[in-house]
Amino acid sequence: MLSNLGRRLGSPLYRRFVHTERKVRVNGSDLHIVESGSGEQSLLLMPGALGSAWTDFKPQIEQLPKLLPGHTIIAWDPPGYGKSVPPQRKFGLDFFQEDAQAAVDLMRALDRPRFSILGWSDGGITALIIAGRHAEAVERLAIWGAGAYLNADEVKALRNIRDVAKWSPRMREPMEKVYGVERFPQLWAEWVDAACSFYDQRDGDFCRSEVEQIKAPTFILHGKKDPMIAAEHVPWLRERLPQAKYHEFPEGKHNIHLRYAEEFNKLVADFLKKKD
Repeated sequence: MLSNLGRRLGSPLYRRFVHTERKVRVNGSDLHIVESGSGEQSLLLMPGALGSAWTDFKPQIEQLPKLLPGHTIIAWDPPGYGKSVPPQRKFGLDFFQEDAQAAVDLMRALDRPRFSILGWSDGGITALIIAGRHAEAVERLAIWGAGAYLNADEVKALRNIRDVAKWSPRMREPMEKVYGVERFPQLWAEWVDAACSFYDQRDGDFCRSEVEQIKAPTFILHGKKDPMIAAEHVPWLRERLPQAKYHEFPEGKHNIHLRYAEEFNKLVADFLKKKD
C-alpha cells in the first residue's frame, strides 16, 4: 500500500529505493547489473576486489537517484564476481584491462556508450584504465582507495591478509554470503596472488601509462587512514592529474563511501552535476 502510494505521489522516499536487477549479455557472458534512477545521463559504479553491486554500493544505489535525477545509476558485478557467474573467475596479468573492456562493452550493450564512473579500490584501477584507454567514453571520473601501481609494503600487507581464516567473522561474512564458505577463501587467495604478481613481473604497474592519457574531469577522494593503499598514491595521481578535484576524509579508511555515505554521496553528486 505504501509503495503504491509513493509511486502515485512521486515520493522522494519511494524513489530512493526503486531499483531493477537483470542480466545483460556481453561477450558471451551474462553480466548482472542493478539499475536505479531513470535519467538520460549514465553513471557506472565499479566495485572493489571480489565486490558486487550490493556488497559495495548499497548506499549509492539507494541514495544517488535522489541527488542525481538526471542520471541512471548502473552498478555491475564484474565477470566471475557476485551474480555474474558463470564464467568462473580467472586472474591473469591482464585482469584489470579485461574488466575495463568488459565494462565499456556493457555500457555499449545498454546503449549508453558515454558515461561517468565511480570506481573504488580495484574498481578505481579499472576506472583509470577505462578513462585512459577510452577517453571518448568517459564524461567524469571519481576514484578512491586506488593507485596506479603496487609497492613493496602493499605486497607485504596483501600477503598478510591472504588467509581469510585470520579475518574476523564480521569481515568474512559479506563475502561468504556471496561466494560460500568454501569458495571465498580460494577466490581471495587467487586474487591476492594475482595482484602481487604485478609487483613480481611488472614492477607493480597496474595502469601508470593509462593515467597519463586521462582527459575526463577527475575527482580523487581519500581516507587519510586508509590501510589498504600507500599514502604516496594520492600525490602521485595529483601530480599527473593536476586539474583533479581532491577531498580528504581525515578519519576515513578504505570504505569512505560506506562509512560516510551521506557526505560522500553529496560530494560526488555535486561533482557529477558540474558542466565544465
